[in-house]
Parts: sequence; structure tokens; C-alpha cells
Amino acid sequence: MSYDKIQKNIKYLKLLSKQYPTIQSASTEIINLQAILGLPKGTEHFISDLHGEHEAFEHIMNNASGMIREKIDNLFEKTLSSTERRLLSTLIYYPEQKLEEIKSKTSNIEEWYRITLSRLIEVCRKVSSKYTRSKVRKALPIEFEYIIDELLHTNSEVKNKEEYYSKIISTIIEIGRADAFINALCKVIKRLVVDRLHIVGDIYDRGPRPDKIMDKLIEHHSVDIQWGNHDILWMGSAAGSAVCIATVLNNSMRYNNLDILENAYGINLRPLALFAGEVYKNSDCSLFEPRCEDKTKFNPKDIILISKMYKAMFIIQLKLESQVIKRHPEFHMEDRLLLDKINFKKGTVLIEGIEYKLKDCDFPTIDPNNPSALTKDEEYLMSELIASFKRSDKLQRHANFLFSSGSIYKCCNGNLLYHSSIPLDEEGDFLNIEIDGDVLSGKAYLDRAEAVVRIGYNGKEGSRAKAYGEDYMWFLWCGKDSPLFGRKRITTFERIFINEKETHVEPCNDYYKYIENSKTCRKILREFGLPGKYSHIINGHTPICLKKGEKPVKANGKLIVIDGGFCKAYQKKTGTAGYTLFYNSYGLRLVSHEPFESVADAIKNNRDIISTSVVSEFADKRITVADTDVGKDIAEKIEDLKMLLAAYRTGVVKETNIKTKT
Repeated sequence: MSYDKIQKNIKYLKLLSKQYPTIQSASTEIINLQAILGLPKGTEHFISDLHGEHEAFEHIMNNASGMIREKIDNLFEKTLSSTERRLLSTLIYYPEQKLEEIKSKTSNIEEWYRITLSRLIEVCRKVSSKYTRSKVRKALPIEFEYIIDELLHTNSEVKNKEEYYSKIISTIIEIGRADAFINALCKVIKRLVVDRLHIVGDIYDRGPRPDKIMDKLIEHHSVDIQWGNHDILWMGSAAGSAVCIATVLNNSMRYNNLDILENAYGINLRPLALFAGEVYKNSDCSLFEPRCEDKTKFNPKDIILISKMYKAMFIIQLKLESQVIKRHPEFHMEDRLLLDKINFKKGTVLIEGIEYKLKDCDFPTIDPNNPSALTKDEEYLMSELIASFKRSDKLQRHANFLFSSGSIYKCCNGNLLYHSSIPLDEEGDFLNIEIDGDVLSGKAYLDRAEAVVRIGYNGKEGSRAKAYGEDYMWFLWCGKDSPLFGRKRITTFERIFINEKETHVEPCNDYYKYIENSKTCRKILREFGLPGKYSHIINGHTPICLKKGEKPVKANGKLIVIDGGFCKAYQKKTGTAGYTLFYNSYGLRLVSHEPFESVADAIKNNRDIISTSVVSEFADKRITVADTDVGKDIAEKIEDLKMLLAAYRTGVVKETNIKTKT
């Protein structure tokens, strides 16, 4: 280490010396870090498009997309029956619920405890084997930290330790802590089987309880989120964007999911109900009936009221969208100024030069001379709703988490993660897009878009920058060329008001013309600094329709689509419940899933999601921590510590004598 280099970094080295005050402490840390670099890479788990299906999400998290069952099969294939292995798996997934059932049916519970605890310890030992003892210890619950650590590192088959091991197990049972200990072991297993979780967009909308998914993610030890267009809509709503709020309300009413608004987030919908009930008192709002799997479960009067609320808010949404589009010609969404294209006398609308008959022409709040203007009552209603969204503590907590743990894209261990697309032009080159006065493309555009979004949430109230950011969040939801939307237009208006199916089509943007092209995918990866042989694009957003012969792996393996298929509405159409992805020390593995029934069914019948490995890509050699982003950071730290050692040995930095207590 050159003397000049040490002198150039003297300030940093003096700061580092406070953490490692002696040659011994710096040397020990170098040894520890060097050893970590040789460990196998931790498992990454990629999930996308959850869409509020919290039970299916919980199960996928509990079973790690089949990884836990696989490890149980590997450990006990020759010693346990398939039924016993399924029971053990379900116990790990849902320990509290399964324990109650087992205890009610088991005559010799102490013996069952003894056998089960030994099996769980074996599973725990298996999933912890690729981590340092220190890292495993940090994952252990405080109340059982010492005991679990001892059991994991004590071999019951070694004669000298046999009695010691057995005594620990017996004592746990004897003092009535077996249930709590089983719970703790199951949590540790689920914690260690996956090192990092990636959510590739769309937590919100359609399904019943996205808020429960958010609560789970907040508790997770290591998670990042790539925002989907449905997520950005809720983030915009939390920021106070009127047009985002109107759209969120309509999406929720469309799927008859007001529970998420009223009970989960405490949004007061009474002003909307009163407004809609009055304005559309004598109107037929059947076009706006919410989607219900079983309408017999709902009071017909409630369905009628929700239909009126949906129509009232949809008209407001159209007005607000028109205002945003007119404020921002750079969005290039003039074709969506549909209120301006309605002939109110004839009851028709002009779309792409063709006149279509409207199925509903009852618009009491629209002024034909100024169709995008809100009435005074609509303005008051929106002010009430904006206040309610901004006052929701739970929504704001979830939005803050989406901002702190999320981004538009992420580069991680050689892979590029984003929800929908990278805007491309017709030739497959990066599309130039105007944003806040500048024209950008590729990575630079996505970086700026993310900055604009963050200002839209965190910016000063009343500022131009915050207002622009709020409008941009709506653009990202449904705008032409939006990297989160990926389509040329959104056709909700057409699907509601026009019979002709050709108007309902939402054409994909040019990105989707090129996702089978490995050259284009490599170009995208290079743009984000990922030219490596094992680099991939990991996409969500677009359900893979197996029934039509579509495949999730594209461009000779450079692009992988992992739309989770959690949304039940899509499962009949696609023929699957989607895909999840693993990236461990052996390489990538894509897993296909069958639809999930319910948690209750899983517990009662030990029924798992049937998961099938679709494709695997094995690395040339086993991937270690040294090959990861964390490994690069560790390598840099090792070099810094070596420089500190040199500084100590040359006397440029003095060791600090640590006095020990007597």
C-alpha cells in the first residue's frame, strides 16, 4: 500500500480507526469478511402482480414458492411418507393454526413434540447452512436465541452431545414451552430460506386486501419494490392528487371492494354516497354495476348505490383527466379528451374519426359547453375526499414504505428489475420523452421520472413541482409511453359506454414488439450497466397466457416475465396462477403455480400450491457472496481495512489502547 494513497485517504482512515482501533481488530474483520465472500449466495425470491390477493401471497411467502417443501423432501424422502412430509410442511407454514388441530387429534402429544422438534431443528439446520453463525443468530427470536443456536450447532448423533441435545428438548416440553418453541423454529425457517424478496410491482387493486400485503412487507427483513402502475396510483392518492383519488375509488368500486377504502384505510365515503344518491336518484346506472363473483351475497340496494357512486365518480374522473391532459400537452394524450368528443344531442362520441353510439347519455353534471369543468358540488366532494386520503395514517404509512423501499427499477446482482417496460420507438431505440421541460430517454428518463414522483409526494404543498409530480403519477398510471403502463391508451371509457369491441383494445407500446429480440434486451441491459453473460431483465405486468402458447422466458433467456397471476379474474384466461422466480447459488429457476384455494383449506387438508419448475438456468460454478453486489461492497471494505493496517504499521495512524475492565 503506497504511502501517498494512505495520505490521500487519511481523514477516512482516522474515521475507520474509531471502529477498528487496533491492528488486531482490523485483521480479525478482514478474516471474517474474506470468509463471508466464500459462502454461497443467498436466495432471492421474485414475485409480481399480487393485486390484493393477500391469502395467496401469504401462502407463497410461507412456502417460499415450494422451496420449503423441496428441502423437506430432500431431507426426509427416505424416512417419512408423503403424508408426513405434507403435514410437516403445513406446520411450518401455519404453526399456530396447525398446532391446535394436531393437539386435538394426538393422544401422546409429548412424543409428537419430541419427534417434531427434532425434525424442525433438522430443517432449520439445513436452511441456515449457507449463512454465518452471526447472521443466523441475528435472525433468531430473542427469547429462544441461545437454545436454538445451541441445537443448530449440536449433533444429536455424537455420543458426547446426545444426552445434552435430548435434555434440551425434554426440558422445553416439560416446562410447557413446546408450542412457543415450534412457532419460533417455523419463523426462523421461513426467515432463512429466502435472503431477499423482490416485489416487481402491482400490490394494489382488484383483490380484497392489499393493505394486509403491505403490512407483511413492512415486517419483512429484506425487501425491495419496483412500482407498478396500480401502486403509483395509490401513491398519487396518498399525495393528494384528485385525479389519482378518483381513479382509485373507481377501481375499488368496479371490483366491489370498498372494504379496502372504508375499513382498512378509514376513507369516508359518505359524502360520495350522498352526492351520488341525489344526482342519480332516478337514473339507470346498470352499466356501472360492480363485478361480483356471487351477487346473491350482496344486498341489491347496496349494489344499486355502489353503481350510482361509481358513475358519479367516473364522470368526475373523466373531467379531472381532461384537465390534466390539457395542462400537459407533452403527455401526448389528446386522444383521451373524450368528453370533448361527445355529441350530447345525438348521444354519440367520435373516436379516431368514427362516430359511436353511447350506451348511456345521462350526464346531469356535465356542461356541454365546458365538459371538463367540475360543478361546485363535485369540487366540494373532491376536497372532502382529498382531505380523507391525506388524513389516513395507515395509507400514509404504506405510501411512505413504498417510497422508502421502492423505485421505478432496480439493478441487483446482475439483473434488471422493472414492472412493465422501457419506452422504445418503432425501430427499437430508446424513446425520447419530455419530462418537466427536458427531453430524456432510457435510464436517464427513468431516473428523472422517479425524482419527479418523489417530489410529487414529498414536495412543498402548493408548489409547482409538487403539482407537476402529482400529475406525473397519473401519467405513469395510464399515459402513452409510460414505463409503468406499457400500452398506447387506456380504454375504460370505451368498455363502459361503447358496444363495439374494437374500441376496447389497449394496444401495447413498441417495447412489446422487441421483447423476443435478444439484441434489444442486451442493449437495455447495457444501458443500465449490466452487460454480463448472466444478466437478465425481470418483468411483471403482463399475464402469460399458456392457453395461447405464450411463454414466460423470452429473447433466448435474457428476459423473464413473472406476472404472479394472483388475480383470480385472469386465471381462467391464462390457464395458470402465474410465476415466481428464484435466484440462488446454483442459478435461476422459474416456477409455475396452480390457483390457491384458501388458507383454511391449506391448514385442514395440508394442501399446498402446486408449483412446477418451468425452466432452470445453472451457473458455470456455484455462485458465492463474492459474485454479488454485497460481495463487491465487502471487497471494497477489505481493501479499506488493508489500507488501515498499512497506516497502523507505518505509524501514519496510531492504534488506540483499549482498556479492559478488571
